[in-house]
Amino acid sequence: MEQLSAGQKLDRAFEKLDKEKSLSFELSLDTDAASLKALDDTSDPEPGDEIPDEAVELLRGAKVSVTVQSKKPFGEAGEKDFDGMAMKVSTPDGDLLEYRVVGDHTYFRSDVDTLGKAMGSPLPKAGDLPPEAGALKKVLEGEWVKIDNKKMEELAAEKGGEPGAKPSPEPSLDAATQKKLVEALREVVAREVDFATAGGEGGTEHITATAPFRTLITEMIGEIRPLAKDLPPGVELPTDKDLKDAPNTKVTADFTLKNGELTEVRVDLAKLAENAKVKKLGLVVRMSGGVKPTAPTGATELDIEELMENLFAGPGMGAEGPTGSEFPEEGFADEGFVEETA
Repeated sequence: MEQLSAGQKLDRAFEKLDKEKSLSFELSLDTDAASLKALDDTSDPEPGDEIPDEAVELLRGAKVSVTVQSKKPFGEAGEKDFDGMAMKVSTPDGDLLEYRVVGDHTYFRSDVDTLGKAMGSPLPKAGDLPPEAGALKKVLEGEWVKIDNKKMEELAAEKGGEPGAKPSPEPSLDAATQKKLVEALREVVAREVDFATAGGEGGTEHITATAPFRTLITEMIGEIRPLAKDLPPGVELPTDKDLKDAPNTKVTADFTLKNGELTEVRVDLAKLAENAKVKKLGLVVRMSGGVKPTAPTGATELDIEELMENLFAGPGMGAEGPTGSEFPEEGFADEGFVEETA
């Protein structure tokens, strides 16, 4: 029987993910209130600007669930092959935000009451919005709304360029550059990361990967730098000077494999804070088989162009925009995001 090293087992687990066409994962923090407040203290906030207790509890209990769907296996897929995505932000008190991208539409909703409670401040109600808000009121009522992706792209292109201009394609890495990048990073990992493995019950195995943070990130950026000309426009790599002050303490990631498949990743970030009072600060990612995102029924169409015209071209607003107190003073709640697992 072939004997694999810890690094090889981890490589094979990621290769299995490359063969999947759908994937779901959940992100959360493994931390406590004292550590979060100590971490906030390192930024030296002004009196009264300290992180509020509501925000601490939100960060401690929040979970972000993501589902991605592709027409091709992830290892072969390009940007145009991804045909579904969903994301949900939830807390022990309920779901906060949710959105799904299915076909030609993006759907979203939010629970304003739960969101306001988590933020420690109530958000506007549907009745607080002007009549011109139209379908946006549905968001504040917790109902699904949808926008046409193509219309949004066209509107964004027109606002950023000549009228009638076609939207530019989203910047992305070509397949050849992606392959070079992956190979370069694998070489760094093999050179700088120490792996160890420990067996478990029922086909479960734990693999730990440990490396000094500054050394690892500096080496990775060094490998990526020769490929900088092939990266999407706007991507700026940090310089060696930027990385000089990064902590070089050792960081450990714990990978859980079940019958060779990756099911969970835990990264201990406490030492990176360089604050002895930050004793518990971990990032947890749990993997599972993906569930195809579906379009919710009964979603109300949100016409972004009409909404913008009604809200920002009302009475007293000339061609050059609002003046003085004529500009709307009340803000709007963030649109929701999430995913369905039905």
